Amino acid sequence: MGLTYHFKLRADSTESPEHIELFLKAVEEEAIRLGYNPTMVLNAKFDSAERLKFARRLTPGLCVEDSRLKGEVALREGQTWHHNHVDGTCRLIPERGVVLVITDERKSETILGFFKYRTFLFDVNGKAIFSRPDEWTFEDFLKTPDARLRRLVKQFAEAGYVESEQDDFTPSSAR
Repeated sequence: MGLTYHFKLRADSTESPEHIELFLKAVEEEAIRLGYNPTMVLNAKFDSAERLKFARRLTPGLCVEDSRLKGEVALREGQTWHHNHVDGTCRLIPERGVVLVITDERKSETILGFFKYRTFLFDVNGKAIFSRPDEWTFEDFLKTPDARLRRLVKQFAEAGYVESEQDDFTPSSAR
């Protein structure tokens, strides 16, 4: 398994994509100052087949687990990328994303930002069978001790966007 740096970001649904984009542009300035190149802020709706294909490159989707998703539940098409009937998990397809893509000197890309997912899952008959909070969210597990990433996530924390953070690379007494 190894060491990881895990963080979960969250913003209220009332945050506009434009407001989040402005925040990410400020984080991008710091990323550039820290040596990331190239960088890019994206604000996109995933409302076509081509854009959904691109979204899948950005995120595996939000993993949700619920007993109502177990068994012979038939979900309406276009809501999930994967549905495991045995354990009641699925990967939700994002509807929108506002993200910062940064590239380090090894050409490794990292994404920071937010995705918005549907709040309800419907079965093939149109019945709502699952609901989740309406929010912007993102989480990742990174296998790097790079302190620059922690500095960028700190900007999210200072803005009130970090829901949780665990850093196996840095003892809690050193943070």
